[in-house]
Amino acid sequence: MTVQRFIISRRVALGLASGPLLVAAGRVRAQPRLDKVSFVTNWRAQAEHGGFYQAQAAGLYRAAGLEVELRPGGPQINPAQLLIGGRVDMAMGNGLGALGFVRENIPFLCIGAVFQKDPVVLIGHPGTGVTDYASLKGRPLLISAEARVTWWPFVRSKFGLSDEQVRPYTFSLAPFLADKRVVQQGYLGSEPFSIRAQGVEPVLLLVHDSGFQDYGTTINIGAATLAAKREVIQRFVDASMLGWDQYLKGSAGGFDTAPANRLIQAQNPEMGDALIAFGTRMMNEQGIVRSGDAARLGIGAMTEARWAALHAVAAEVGVVPAGLAWQRAFDLSLVNKGIGKA
Repeated sequence: MTVQRFIISRRVALGLASGPLLVAAGRVRAQPRLDKVSFVTNWRAQAEHGGFYQAQAAGLYRAAGLEVELRPGGPQINPAQLLIGGRVDMAMGNGLGALGFVRENIPFLCIGAVFQKDPVVLIGHPGTGVTDYASLKGRPLLISAEARVTWWPFVRSKFGLSDEQVRPYTFSLAPFLADKRVVQQGYLGSEPFSIRAQGVEPVLLLVHDSGFQDYGTTINIGAATLAAKREVIQRFVDASMLGWDQYLKGSAGGFDTAPANRLIQAQNPEMGDALIAFGTRMMNEQGIVRSGDAARLGIGAMTEARWAALHAVAAEVGVVPAGLAWQRAFDLSLVNKGIGKA
């Protein structure tokens, strides 16, 4: 069964194909009734959001009876604030953010995790001895303010690094390119592409490989919204994961992702074809989406064991309280359905 027929069959089974009848050209046909939902991403449109745009462009959301507003994030947009303020139905985030909801006693949670590996990387110069996390001792590290209170305390503690090494990360490549001793934070599908364009083959250390294994590109939602619209939200999750399966397989799997990429570029003209292709390749090569539990449970997979492990490493360095009721951070019932599993 094709993915389109999977969704349509699901709609028929749930009675969603019915609607007001229209008479046209002597025929009676059903007018689709679409449920509206909104989802804000964590940054400007990019390849790392591609599965959602594929679900939109390929008609997977519409086939699931949905009219989806994909709202891009950006430097002046806080997805969590929009979610908490009721401006959107769902927001993109990460696992640590969902634990933060519990810490602040806010009734919001995570219902799916597209990225089994957070694509954040530390980037070094070739031939300078940067080979692993232990080799970072004594080197200047350009790290963002957010990282200093999330994964950095864990990496610092585990590998004997020091806060004295840390310098502000200004989202500019100039300091990195000017000093071969510098190691900087980046995003797997972004900064390495730009650095290679400058003739430097970067050394990449995935933060996930340090042991701080956060979920990325999560779908976060209010508990009240989930309770009121669970069936609608289930359709959104299913169609999104099908979109991710198509987007990552691309033409090799018989899927046309060009319309999805055009949607991305319409919202973010800086995403050229080459950069989109690089980001998609990095996600596939590094198993960002299909690794770990997703290999057996499907795209978007989450498990209680993985959440327990994330809480343990975050609590170990004081990022979240050790006694946190971490089980309240997620709901596993909408994922782990085998969609797009390897």
